[in-house]
Amino acid sequence: MSSSAPPPNIDRDAAMSQLALMERIRAFEETAMAALGEGLVLGAIHPSIGQEAIAAGVVTELRRDDVLLSTHRGHGHTLAKGADSTAMMRELIGRAGGCCSGKGGSMHIADFSVGMLGANGVVGANILIAAGAAHAIKLRGDDRIVCCIFGDGAINRGPFLEGLNWSRVFALPIVFVCEDNGFASTTRTESMTAGPGPGARAQSLGLPSHSVDGNDVLTLTECARDVFTRVRVNREPEFIHTKTYRLAGHTASDPATYRSTEEVQAHWRDDPIARLRETLALAGVARDEMAALTQAAHDEMRQVLDTARDTPFPQADAAFSDVQDVGDPRVEAY
Repeated sequence: MSSSAPPPNIDRDAAMSQLALMERIRAFEETAMAALGEGLVLGAIHPSIGQEAIAAGVVTELRRDDVLLSTHRGHGHTLAKGADSTAMMRELIGRAGGCCSGKGGSMHIADFSVGMLGANGVVGANILIAAGAAHAIKLRGDDRIVCCIFGDGAINRGPFLEGLNWSRVFALPIVFVCEDNGFASTTRTESMTAGPGPGARAQSLGLPSHSVDGNDVLTLTECARDVFTRVRVNREPEFIHTKTYRLAGHTASDPATYRSTEEVQAHWRDDPIARLRETLALAGVARDEMAALTQAAHDEMRQVLDTARDTPFPQADAAFSDVQDVGDPRVEAY
């Protein structure tokens, strides 16, 4: 955009709130990776660095009582839904006071109090859980909706067909969001995906499909707002396909040698946080004001990790809570 171009017509306060959220998500991910480096996290961390706009543009358009399902890369979505960052960090390092009592860890993080029904370590499994949640909402007759976020690798698994088909046949109030970062773990998704891709598959099952730039938080917000409003009224499923890029490895320990340095550097120039900063700068927001959001996010997450590190592990007898002890499946399954 030239210097003589008019400033963009945006809601400054809303855009600054989204920038603050994206900065918090990135700072949380970087801090979680540092915790892994300290040996505090016993398991994998799947960072969402580069994908923050989808959390900030889509998830924030949900109501608190709406239901969200996420993937193994779900920290950003969980923060955007309103979960407490300290409880999340405690969960990652298995401490008491974690949002799942320290038992779920990174890939199974959940917070029912904000409608976050859970992340999931099984690719595509959240699609069927989301369909079940949407069917329950339909049977209850309330006006909540379900948002299910999954990656492009999930579209090649059976749950994708089953979940979308079920949602269409029974007209369920659910929005499926494909967070397409171009990779299924360490494999380029295009090399193992037949046909024109996620949106076409959704349309073949009768779902309206919308394609949107996953690094443009403002456009994402408009799309999500329109789709959520329509689904809340019509009570029928729709599909959003977002194209983005994972700037970090598949996990925090993945050096990502399956792609070139030049490729990653090119995508850093399309970083969603940097893009929003530029838009805000053109709208007259001082860069010092934006830098303060970055500093505040890092200050918050440093404190979060310090607090989590100082929190004790759960008591040993907590291992016996949250365990089903009613009925004998060996008998009752027959």
